[in-house]
Amino acid sequence: MFEVYSLTGMAAHLIILLLFSVLKGVHSITTVSKVSVEAGKSISIPCLYESQYINHVKYLCEGYYWNFCRYVVKTNKADPSGKYSICDDKNQKVFTVIISQLTYKNTDYWCAVEINGEVDDKQYFQLSVTTGNPSLYVDHQRITGYIGESTTMRCHHSNSGEMKWCRLGRNCVTGSSGAIDGTTVTAHMRDPNVFTVTMSGLRSKDSGWYWCAKGDIQIPVYLNVTEKPNTIMISTSSTVSRTTHTVAGSETIIKMEQWNNSTVVENKENRVSFDPRILIIPLSVLIWIVIVVLLIWFILRHKQRKADSSVTPTAEEEIIYSDVRPKKRSLAKVDKEVTYSEVRLYEKGKSSFAESEMEILYSSVVTKQRMKRGDGKDTGVTLEHIS
Repeated sequence: MFEVYSLTGMAAHLIILLLFSVLKGVHSITTVSKVSVEAGKSISIPCLYESQYINHVKYLCEGYYWNFCRYVVKTNKADPSGKYSICDDKNQKVFTVIISQLTYKNTDYWCAVEINGEVDDKQYFQLSVTTGNPSLYVDHQRITGYIGESTTMRCHHSNSGEMKWCRLGRNCVTGSSGAIDGTTVTAHMRDPNVFTVTMSGLRSKDSGWYWCAKGDIQIPVYLNVTEKPNTIMISTSSTVSRTTHTVAGSETIIKMEQWNNSTVVENKENRVSFDPRILIIPLSVLIWIVIVVLLIWFILRHKQRKADSSVTPTAEEEIIYSDVRPKKRSLAKVDKEVTYSEVRLYEKGKSSFAESEMEILYSSVVTKQRMKRGDGKDTGVTLEHIS
């Protein structure tokens, strides 16, 4: 009797282990089920896994049937074509696959984790590739929120069904209000074909993957919650755009690489960095001012030297005319004579007019007249006047 009970207990134990392994395989990986995307665009798909798979190889397999799907990219082996990429965030236990240049053939995929010696764990998802706008899409697959503040997401839809806002692997909010992990969520549909979701009082632990759902279609959205940055530097290119948020203090610098509409998130601890490019404009203005001042100084100096060299050392001549008139005598009439004397100023060879020593030459004018008597005859007397 004891042996019968032992065999029965062993059988029940084996059945429980088998059921646990089956259920474990079903729930070990979580992802979206169906995503609508426009042909030629890109999409990012998150795959949540359990903590025991942190150090395992993750990969994406393409095909409707698991047994016949083909590996397209792995965490330890990149896709040489560049169509597929994968990154693994071990902190949040999520690996994200990026599929670009989508065509109508790219519809069936599997998120999978390698299990050594056992069957790999996997989860199926489907892409609905359309022409024009998808039946459900968001403005950006990656959004940023700041601690203590609110952030808003807009889900555009054209299909019917119940609208939900869910966190990957957690609970969902339906209706106009609710909460996810203690964070308040409100929703409304005031705009036609737009479902607007607002998350208030954000905390750092709210960072992670969410998805907006309308009917059987979902679209994943990554929310990054961080400290409000002091400076934001953005650089874009035609195919890849990078955004760096520099956080006050010794905080986390978050880098986002975006391929068209797809996103890869990478977290790195770093110190605050200073961008020297902000000094380019002030330094340029300062250099220009210095150049203008020097140019004006050289012009004024040149004009001063030219003015100094133009001063002539020769003095101008001055001519002074004097009118010399004879004095009348009572003795006899004297004929008037006017003699002009010329007085010239001479230098002694100095280098400039202001410093020259002047010498004045005086001229003596002598007038001689012979005296006549009343009868008109010469008396022989000569009068001499000196002026």
